[in-house]
Amino acid sequence: MTDEVLAYASVLRLSRSDIKTLKITDAYSLHKQVYGLFDDVRTDDDKANSESSGILWVDKGGDFHHRQILMLSTRKPHQTPQFGEVESRVIKPDFVQHRRYGFEITLNPSKRNKKTGKVEAIRKRDEIALWAIERAHKNWGFEINPNHLQVQINPVLEFKKTGKTVTHNSAHLKGELLVTDRNQFIQSFLSGIGRGKAFGFGLLQIVPLND
Repeated sequence: MTDEVLAYASVLRLSRSDIKTLKITDAYSLHKQVYGLFDDVRTDDDKANSESSGILWVDKGGDFHHRQILMLSTRKPHQTPQFGEVESRVIKPDFVQHRRYGFEITLNPSKRNKKTGKVEAIRKRDEIALWAIERAHKNWGFEINPNHLQVQINPVLEFKKTGKTVTHNSAHLKGELLVTDRNQFIQSFLSGIGRGKAFGFGLLQIVPLND
């Protein structure tokens, strides 16, 4: 048994009262609450160079009384926040050594137009599936089983940040994956996938599957 820590998986639970007090209304307000749970270890240069924050999160929703935010981080969040409750557990290195996993992820499906240089949203379900299958094989370190892939298109995410309107295309993908490049797969798990990671996208949620 090793004491080595790969990452921390945590859940932030906010009550209805917490959400009202914190004025959580969109992904940006949730982003500020999540990032406030961690020491800021990046320099201004790190941020300017888009160095990873080491923090990923996704809004798992909830019910009338509570809302849950799942977090994955390379350092442990503060365990006694002023609002809400945080529960953390250690992820050991052997967790990412399996061949097959069940997965789910919320992504911002998009690609850069080579002619215009602009980032364009991918909106159709079959095009999102094809985009994810190709990117997984090429960039994410795993293959997606197309026979088990489910794609749910979510409402477009829109919020105000420093006076500007920020828009993110959103889709939820669920299925099975086979690891083809271990190092690339671990990088995808720890650093997230795709655009909008600071605002609840790209957290690869995985469960080992038996061969």
